Amino acid sequence: MSILDWFAKQEKSEPSIQQQQEREIADGLWTKCEACGALTYTKDLMVNQLVCPECGHHFRVESSERIAQLIDKNTWKPLNEHLTPTDPLKFSDRKPYCDRIKDTQEKTGLVDAVQTGTGLIDGLPLALGVMDFRFMGGSMGSVVGEKICRLIEHATTERFPVVIVCASGGARMQEGMLSLMQMAKISGALERHRNAKLLYIPVLSHPTTGGVTASFAMLGDLILAEPKATIGFAGRRVIEQTLREKLPEGFQTSEYLLKHGFVDAIVSRTQLKRTLAQLISIHQPFFPVLPPLDVNDKHHHTEEVAFKIDGKQL
Repeated sequence: MSILDWFAKQEKSEPSIQQQQEREIADGLWTKCEACGALTYTKDLMVNQLVCPECGHHFRVESSERIAQLIDKNTWKPLNEHLTPTDPLKFSDRKPYCDRIKDTQEKTGLVDAVQTGTGLIDGLPLALGVMDFRFMGGSMGSVVGEKICRLIEHATTERFPVVIVCASGGARMQEGMLSLMQMAKISGALERHRNAKLLYIPVLSHPTTGGVTASFAMLGDLILAEPKATIGFAGRRVIEQTLREKLPEGFQTSEYLLKHGFVDAIVSRTQLKRTLAQLISIHQPFFPVLPPLDVNDKHHHTEEVAFKIDGKQL
């Protein structure tokens, strides 16, 4: 066999070798990093909360897994699970919207693109909403808006802090104006929550774009983001064509937004639960504890306690 024949044989055999490697990776035992290409034992990757131990790349997380990462075990109580999307506009593109919803529900096991509920985070009560990009790109339709709005209103009544983990491509075009109305509705609920002097923290994961960014994702008292997350409103090409200017590289990353004051902190997923618990603990309402009364003190008695404000007896 000549050297040229040998090379030709190797080229023919390469696809089969590559397919064999892909099958070995796809069997679920190992996961290949999308950023650095490193292979990690899947169980180790899950223990590390789907963060690559080699380069720190954050894999996309399903909503149920995110809840398990943040909420103390056996404390999660889902809210409004019965809310399901409908097709008020009878919208159809390549397939009817109602069929698209049904197919996505069967594929993901979700009712819509957000899960909401309450639970404890390091023993502290919390109202949590987690968006899931697998469900039609995490798009915000009427059900997503209603579930988040009800979550915030419940938190205001119970005086809970709110955390929403954002992952969305924006408003859901199949619901037209109805999806855009959710921006104002959620913003109004957040304003009532703020007036009650309660804490709201959005966590921006990859990607957070469109109407979500234009509303509740940027209305937090503290805005956290995951490393290298894409955060923006419109796409790069649309903005450049509108402004007729060349935009800097990485202008829609969490690092760029932190540098320019749009984000308060970038927190690795492995540190997120501890960071949220610390922030919630710091912002808990303070109720001063008065010292017990001394019944033997002649200035006090058990039936009545006298106070003075500005020298006036009460």
